[in-house]
Amino acid sequence: MPNIVLFSGSSHHDLSQRVADRLGLELGKVVTKKFSNQETSVEIGESVRGEDVYIIQSGCGEINDNLMELLIMINACKIASSSRVTAVIPCFPYARQDKKDKKGSVERWSRAPISAKLVANMLSVAGADHIITMDLHASQIQGFFDIPVDNLYAEPAVLQWIKENIPEWRNCIIVSPDAGGAKRVTSIADRLNVEFALIHKERKKANEVDRMVLVGDVKDRVAILVDDMADTCGTICHAADKLMSAGATKVYAILTHGIFSGPALSRINNASFEAVVVTNTIPQEEKMKHCPKIQFIDISMILAEAIRRTHNGESVSYLFSHVP
Repeated sequence: MPNIVLFSGSSHHDLSQRVADRLGLELGKVVTKKFSNQETSVEIGESVRGEDVYIIQSGCGEINDNLMELLIMINACKIASSSRVTAVIPCFPYARQDKKDKKGSVERWSRAPISAKLVANMLSVAGADHIITMDLHASQIQGFFDIPVDNLYAEPAVLQWIKENIPEWRNCIIVSPDAGGAKRVTSIADRLNVEFALIHKERKKANEVDRMVLVGDVKDRVAILVDDMADTCGTICHAADKLMSAGATKVYAILTHGIFSGPALSRINNASFEAVVVTNTIPQEEKMKHCPKIQFIDISMILAEAIRRTHNGESVSYLFSHVP
């Protein structure tokens, strides 16, 4: 693949190397470090003049530092005369801050910022010409950009994992842990030709669920919870308990982005899951050591194919962004 350079940020070097291996490329030379005052320094170690540059940096770990590193890398390549800079962001940072919510009993509008829009502006101002990401928390984030955005879906990999690893998948039911994921679970249920259910949840405040109501029949079936991300895992663990009490024989959880912060790992270990399956948009190696129920699906092939098609001027959205 001529005239293409692939760089890795600090957030997820393993995924970057997997993508590079699938494309038959070497990762570009870049040195990132911090000064004593914690400012980020980036040095691009090779010429990118006239090259099609792809920078892989996920929104995880030290999110603010990694976001700043990505912005500096984009700008460094842009002012070094690269022909195009594409930011490959498997897990988009601040994606949950995509709107203003109503607060309080009188439903007054909050004064919270729309931080996902701010991140979109920062990426554009830094010089990004194109964004490739995966399973955005809210699809309207694509509209925050004035540059092309390819929102890839992990659904093909999820379907393959279900068929290969759950022997009873023909007797399963796909469950959304909240009403917002209804489209996602109905798409997967249709592809598998099985039924779906959803759980209505009410929150007292962020990351704290007050009560749950199951809509659908899971009795004597394998229940597969599907969501785009899990952070502290309070929701999916409560959902698993709800499904088991409703008569489900087994409960799996399949998530695109496994953030697993705070008490998440201990909650998963104590919950009634057969397995909690996540993609590797976020590094999981250390978390898997402390939580044997966690398994991961490698999505480097999807990212590599998206990069290859983008570089060759072929359609990415048709193959990966379309949900039947």
